[in-house]
Amino acid sequence: MELAWVGAAYALGLLASRLGLPPLVGYLGAGFALWGFGYQDSTLLGEIADVGVLLLLFTVGLKLRFASLVRLEVLGVGGIHLVLFASLLGLITLWLSLGSNAAIFVGIGLAFSSTVLAVKLLDDRRELSTFHGRVAVGILILQDLVAVGLLAYAGVKNPTPWALLLLALPLLRPILGRILEKSGHDELLLLYGLGLALGGATLARSLGVSPELGALLIGAALAGHPQTSELSRTLWGLKEAFLVAFFLQIGLMGLPGASSLPLALGFVLLLPLKAVLFFTLFIAFGLRARTAFVTSVSLTSYSEFALITSVAAVEGGLLPESWGQLVGLVVAVSLALAAPLNRSVHSLFQRYEAFLLRFERKGRHADDEPTSLGGAEWLVVGMGRTGGAAYKMLEGQGFRVLGLDADEGKLDAHRAKKRLVRYGDAEDPELWERLDLSGLRGVLLTLPDLEAKVRAIQGLKQRRFSGIIAATSYHREEDPILEAAGATLISHPFAEAGERLAERALGINLIEEAEASKVASSVQ
Repeated sequence: MELAWVGAAYALGLLASRLGLPPLVGYLGAGFALWGFGYQDSTLLGEIADVGVLLLLFTVGLKLRFASLVRLEVLGVGGIHLVLFASLLGLITLWLSLGSNAAIFVGIGLAFSSTVLAVKLLDDRRELSTFHGRVAVGILILQDLVAVGLLAYAGVKNPTPWALLLLALPLLRPILGRILEKSGHDELLLLYGLGLALGGATLARSLGVSPELGALLIGAALAGHPQTSELSRTLWGLKEAFLVAFFLQIGLMGLPGASSLPLALGFVLLLPLKAVLFFTLFIAFGLRARTAFVTSVSLTSYSEFALITSVAAVEGGLLPESWGQLVGLVVAVSLALAAPLNRSVHSLFQRYEAFLLRFERKGRHADDEPTSLGGAEWLVVGMGRTGGAAYKMLEGQGFRVLGLDADEGKLDAHRAKKRLVRYGDAEDPELWERLDLSGLRGVLLTLPDLEAKVRAIQGLKQRRFSGIIAATSYHREEDPILEAAGATLISHPFAEAGERLAERALGINLIEEAEASKVASSVQ
């Protein structure tokens, strides 16, 4: 059976990838295909899926900033949307004569957005730490907290008075951080991360709270620690592999009867309304059209929590038994539709930018980006390790440098070093349209994501920028794409680091000084 799971997931995941779709669409299809061939869900698959979800939420916690949860656009938009959309779905359920309790479970359950899908896709695009990523995650956490209350109402989860102790997990940060530092960089680090995720989940479960929330909170207790990025990277492969089981599990729930398909289609057709409502509320709360659009798309799906609440309602006799499969199909279709939409969300915004900007409120926005370089001669976009080193080198040569990044954590770290950095999303066309490029000699694109670099280059070229556009390339197949976009200089950090190390090992110890002198003379 295990070979069938892996084989089907790989085959259909590969097919989806070749068709330009995210592999998870293939995983969902593999689950339905296996169900069609008579395979059933199992305890082992369920446990693997659970661990995958826990690891996902734990890694989200590692990047979590609690300040992002109490923002007005999180509490306001998340709360109002939940009430309005849940009320609409509840009225539909009452119209179907299923009773008020059923309306509560169906309405609130389907008003949630998929935490697993949204977080995974944001993480794939390296946008979890961006402004729109933090807003989306904040709303998802708000929804998860409401889900805990709904499950408690159903008798599935009964939080004990001791559940509030989970809020004290950040107090363990000194101890957890010290052990993290002692865990090295190999399998012990992997085991430590896995143990923390499972430990937080077990603690939460014992207190009658969602284990996913426990995994997230214990991850948040370590947020900001210098080694969390390495821990997240170490867990990445294990998390991705285990999450495949989660998507297979949805498909293995099977299909409802033909009589339920029109109702399932009706719920799917409500997804655009869910997106429009999110967009409208984000605009009303003062966000720019781009942020409102990108965040709305990331939240336009039905949640895995809808499966849990519908099963609870079926077991309690509040819903017909067929509703478990009906909700499973609706959730699966919503995930399959949302995945490709999220992959092309930035292209979609550019296509409809003129139309969407009509709805943007005038005045100052919470997510405004800079329009002035403040007299900078060099712009470094992406202030990670490579960008930070480039900034330091240029500044050391006497140039005025400005750093841009969409991750507030990185910005805070560089501001502590008295560096001139500002918030800016390289994939945002408005950034390049409004930024005053006068006096700028060159732009260094040290972003990890290829698409973000290409969009930045295209934005600069549309402004007829004639200075140096240097970009990092982590894979040789990226080179022709960057060259076609208009990059004038391409750097390969990993390869060049090895070359530099070999040169120094051969006794060429003055290479750094020579290079610094060469760069200084070339840009003057």
